[in-house]
Amino acid sequence: MLSTSRKHALAFAAVCIALATTAVAAGHSTSPRVTAASAQTAGQLAGSEGPGGRVALTHWIRRGDPSDRGSSRGWQRGTFTGATVSVPNVIGATSFKGAAGIRNYEGSVAWYRTSFQAPHAGVYALHFESANFRADVWIDGRPAASHRGSYLPFEARQTVGAGTHTVVVRIDWRNPAAQAREGFHRTWFNWGGLSGGVDVRPIGESELSSPAIETSPAPNAPDATRASVKLSVEVHNYGPSRTIVPEGTLVRGEQTIPLSFEGVTLAHGQSAVARTAVEVPSPALWSPASPNLYQLTLSIGQESSYSARVGLRKLSWSGGRIYLNGRRLLLHGATIQEDALGHGDGLTASDQSKLVAELKAIGANAARAQHPLSPGLLERLDAAGILVWQGIGPVEGAGNWYSSTPRLLAAAEDQARTAALAARLHPSIFAWNLVDEVANNGRNGAEVQYVRASARWLHAHDPTRLVAVDVWGDHPPQRAGPLYSEADAVAETDYSGWYDNPRDSAAQLRAQMRARLAAMERTFAGKVLMISEFGAESNGMNPPGSPGSYGYQSRLLAAHIAVYEADPKLSGMLIWVLRDYPLNPTFRGGSIHGVLPRVKLIEGLNQKGLFTYGAQPKPAVSMLSRLFRALPRG
Repeated sequence: MLSTSRKHALAFAAVCIALATTAVAAGHSTSPRVTAASAQTAGQLAGSEGPGGRVALTHWIRRGDPSDRGSSRGWQRGTFTGATVSVPNVIGATSFKGAAGIRNYEGSVAWYRTSFQAPHAGVYALHFESANFRADVWIDGRPAASHRGSYLPFEARQTVGAGTHTVVVRIDWRNPAAQAREGFHRTWFNWGGLSGGVDVRPIGESELSSPAIETSPAPNAPDATRASVKLSVEVHNYGPSRTIVPEGTLVRGEQTIPLSFEGVTLAHGQSAVARTAVEVPSPALWSPASPNLYQLTLSIGQESSYSARVGLRKLSWSGGRIYLNGRRLLLHGATIQEDALGHGDGLTASDQSKLVAELKAIGANAARAQHPLSPGLLERLDAAGILVWQGIGPVEGAGNWYSSTPRLLAAAEDQARTAALAARLHPSIFAWNLVDEVANNGRNGAEVQYVRASARWLHAHDPTRLVAVDVWGDHPPQRAGPLYSEADAVAETDYSGWYDNPRDSAAQLRAQMRARLAAMERTFAGKVLMISEFGAESNGMNPPGSPGSYGYQSRLLAAHIAVYEADPKLSGMLIWVLRDYPLNPTFRGGSIHGVLPRVKLIEGLNQKGLFTYGAQPKPAVSMLSRLFRALPRG
């Protein structure tokens, strides 16, 4: 017999799941049974993918705490006033220059609070997409979770009674140098706050998590008439001992493919992975040219559910080439930083759409990210057919590696695994990149161990994607050491014409680029090879045609593209960077002044973007659109 509270939970879950199956998939608020109770209405979820029954908590009260006295004043109980803000949110999102920018960059402490209404007693989960840097969470004044590091999802769970409950989050983003030593070096401004979406959901008798999908069309047949699709999902049992059989559907248009999983027998508190395989007739395969998506819905009766938009596609690689659905991929695009003027890295849905529109404007079929991208942005990239070289490990800065103690090494591996598991349903992601700008054969044995262990784990848990490494192009190895043994793909930076020899003639620069390519191809023979960064700063402050001008940027990018396009061993080229962005208040271009002492740059901004920080296109955009659209889209 079920207890009265358990019966209430089951009835409540039935209502949530029935509503969530459609509402969450559409990206709207879910069940009215769980509501935001902070005098505002619940907002739109960060992404459509996720468990059923989620309600977005977008409206919060925020209070700065620069003297860090909130804890001693009992603010963890929610006893503070402040400004009403919408989450995602960062503090001081317009201050990145001068004295105010320096203070903002060095970080501070801030508190956020909101509340939600629980219709019945039970366990509730608060899901956070990102917070910078350290987050401590309380529910009704009781500690619920602690987390450190940006762009990584985390949860707080607590058993609560029926009624209104207060959620408080303390954010501490002080001292970016200390953050780097903890393995979280940032590649742009040290924005602080709740930089990702937050939602709340009930946990019932069961739970579904970490779904995965693998597609196998007929070999070398992009127009395959059937596709074999394997799916798995982790099943958690919070009820009595029993056999649980998940079910679901794959739906596109009028086509519905039922999914019947194998049953898993679980005691209370146990979990296991359930699997199934189905044949999909006349599959609409996902590719940059045709980014077809299916609606995936999974459920355990009326207890729990999970939904997402997924793509059926087969990625393969051999002999240094990469194939999608049997066709060779040639990738071209730019690196994106999740940063928008006035919002920092707390992007709105409109900010995310603008980034995708900018990629489309240059004719890109690929993008690169050094940090894990937010779910909402990934969903937009899925829909746009833009492939993603996704960084998931620590970003240490060129040639550095801080995660050398046993604790930090374990944290680095956990970071990569967490990021990969959170995003592995997205068809746009084609490579998991483990390190950024590694020099030679690695800084030390700890970096080598991290790459090899993480690569083996990724190959075992996600065989559908490449495992990649980014190399600092000025310091590549002459012979590939053990760090690269498990990697499928290697990318190098090439700043010929900017940091390297900007005064050389066009012929000299072409010769340098070709020599670097030839060396990379010798060192990493058999790997999938990419150029991960190339480009130049540009603004209207420098004489036309000179280094630092718009004309020079366009001319240099075109020269690189011509060399890369002509090399049959190269699989892709990614410009640095899509849009200008604030790096830190004292940034003046880095080492460029050693070779170009008179170049004029705007302090605090990295200006290698194809668009300004205000999202205005530079002249290079029209040129790139013409060149990239002439290349195969895939």
